[in-house]
Amino acid sequence: MGKVINIVFRHKCLMRLIVVSNRLPVSVSVKNGKFKIDSSAGGVATGLQTYLEAFLKSDPANECLWVGWPGTAVPETLEGDLQKKLEERDLYPINLTQEQVEDFYYGFCNGTLWPLFHSFPSLVTYKQEHWAAYREVNELFAEKISEIIRPGDVVWVQDYQLMLLPKLLRDRIGFELPIGFFLHIPFPVFEIYRLLPDWWRKSLLNGMLGADLVGFHTYDYTQYFIGCVQRILGYEYSMDHVVKDGGNVLVNTYPIGIDFKKFNDAILSLKVLEERRKLKQTVGNQRIILSIDRLDYTKGIDKRLQAYEWFLEKNPEFRGKVVLIMVVVPSRTEVGPYKDMKKDIDELAGKINGRFGSTGWTPILYLYKSLTFPELSALYNCSDVALVTPLRDGMNMISKEYVASRRDQSGVLILSEMAGAASELGEAILINPNHKEEVAAALQEALSQPLVIQVERNRLMQARLKRYDIVRWGNDFVRDLVEFKKEQVAKEQCKLAGAKIKGQIMKDFNRAKKRLILLDYDGTLVPFAKYPPLAYPSAKVLETLRRLVSLPDTKVVIISGRAKEEVERWLKPSGADISAEHGVWVKEGGKKWKMPKPLRCDWKDAAMPLIRTFVDRVPGSFLEEKEYALVWHYRMANPELASQRAKELTANLLNLASNMNAQVVPGNKIVEIRSSGTDKGSTALYFLEKQKYDFILSIGDDTTDEDMFKALPEQAYTIKVGTDQTAAKYIIDNPTEVLSFLDKLGRRSQVKRPEVQHIATKKL
Repeated sequence: MGKVINIVFRHKCLMRLIVVSNRLPVSVSVKNGKFKIDSSAGGVATGLQTYLEAFLKSDPANECLWVGWPGTAVPETLEGDLQKKLEERDLYPINLTQEQVEDFYYGFCNGTLWPLFHSFPSLVTYKQEHWAAYREVNELFAEKISEIIRPGDVVWVQDYQLMLLPKLLRDRIGFELPIGFFLHIPFPVFEIYRLLPDWWRKSLLNGMLGADLVGFHTYDYTQYFIGCVQRILGYEYSMDHVVKDGGNVLVNTYPIGIDFKKFNDAILSLKVLEERRKLKQTVGNQRIILSIDRLDYTKGIDKRLQAYEWFLEKNPEFRGKVVLIMVVVPSRTEVGPYKDMKKDIDELAGKINGRFGSTGWTPILYLYKSLTFPELSALYNCSDVALVTPLRDGMNMISKEYVASRRDQSGVLILSEMAGAASELGEAILINPNHKEEVAAALQEALSQPLVIQVERNRLMQARLKRYDIVRWGNDFVRDLVEFKKEQVAKEQCKLAGAKIKGQIMKDFNRAKKRLILLDYDGTLVPFAKYPPLAYPSAKVLETLRRLVSLPDTKVVIISGRAKEEVERWLKPSGADISAEHGVWVKEGGKKWKMPKPLRCDWKDAAMPLIRTFVDRVPGSFLEEKEYALVWHYRMANPELASQRAKELTANLLNLASNMNAQVVPGNKIVEIRSSGTDKGSTALYFLEKQKYDFILSIGDDTTDEDMFKALPEQAYTIKVGTDQTAAKYIIDNPTEVLSFLDKLGRRSQVKRPEVQHIATKKL
């Protein structure tokens, strides 16, 4: 464990924001034993920089640090000087060896996560050495951040290269550090995500859930993530929160914006006007269809060219009147498949030009290069149509930049419905990029669209882009992160059973003359298991209970919802008193089982067929029968289906129970119907009526334990396991912490208090 940070929030702003991304916003090159630092162009870093400039201007107290890889393997002899130069700019480099870059970046990030998350499972590689490098690099980032972190800092982790980092930071630094994570690429559906090996997929999800806030570009990606969390990790999701051990995680949608003003005002620049003049001179009166993309198989550039070829074939009237300006920005040029892709695109573009071109007309102007901002803006302003057809894209900023650049609100955007931006730019012509006929028809529609329609559609899209720009996106995310963390810290400080509270409980326990400990079983003494019989007590649980039971004037009662035969078989060696079926049965010491109240179960014949119907409708669920209760378990079922069916079953059982002597209690992955007349609260009172106690401790995790908390007197110590709403005075994280606390309670207690020791001495 690393150092613990006590968060101190300023009234209006953050003290320091630490941005963490795979790449720093600069590129470092090394030549002849010297390094050179240049600003990066494009990527996540460019968009974030716009937000951070506004963040720093908003309050003079704001600071921003950036942690990332400088873009090249730096010789050890230069590392010290480079680090000094970068830290002068508040940039903190992570130095990676060439082998780490190969296995981490080109291997796991771009050979495994990139194709899988973009729904290209056939291109995914599964190499253990790549996974090991991914973990190793994420650990290096965690180590660097641990070195520079200080009270008041907020950490914002970016993208798929660092999915393990939030949990690594949480484990090193502690609960108090506000951590945000944002995924800038799509999150895949469960059926694709599950293709990862079990340990990898669980580790990645748990890594992301180490954050306080996890953000995605679209609602769909958010829901896919939640579905994977539910089905793979088994956590519940409620009201934008993943409910897990150790605290809830906020999960929400934040579609990234652009610097609208920068693109909208670009045409006023003399440099842009000059580039526009050159472009017009080149194309003459031809209408321009614009295609700009980084070289990547997810962009569907080859399919786009095939659609353009089909368009020219089926619409001969446009030949000689349109030109496709296709800009392909070099990317990962050293990777074999990308070289092959470049070759295919070159050949296809040449084929189309050869087939349809003439001495006076070239159908495609093909540029394989990066563009300056004036060149890019000129293209946006000159083009009649923007053809943006990725096969899968997290957001796609080209589409937004094109719309924002159209100051006169003319122009038509053709946009793939597979891009995240499609959810915001609904006024564009949305197409399926896999079908050339559909794309070709969209081109024909776009080139024929009246100006009045163009203006109306672009007006609506521009208003949206202007309102939710890159600064608004960053502000919303960071604000939600900070406010959510404030709420968490406030709740923890208010109800968390920390060292001080535990110390006070131990003191009162030692001073008391008569002590009562009431404990739930599942989810309190032992973690939940997929199948109930697997949740048997460990040797540690039994040893801890025996130690507490052996203390003088101390009664320990386990109040479980399980059947009496099962809890007796498991817990008899502990020596504790046992209550089964939520208080229906009680067994004190070596005595026989007895019922504190007579009960009826004539409702069973009506409820049994109904529950069996739901068992049949939900694979993985099952029925557990007790003497005075029936329980429908759905922990092993599809969580989305089971959650819906649980609501239906609960409603049906409530309707049935209203006319019978029964009550319905939804619990943790269960729905239970049981005989009315007893609960854990009445069981607690049963023991209190038999003896007066000056110390009472009650610990439980479920809805059924709330009855116990409410029934106990005000002076009782009541503790809820987990972070749900509760009537308990305090909360504790998980069964492991419960067991540790009970173990210390038994070991540190004064077995012989002064008055007890005096009596013993007198007898001797």
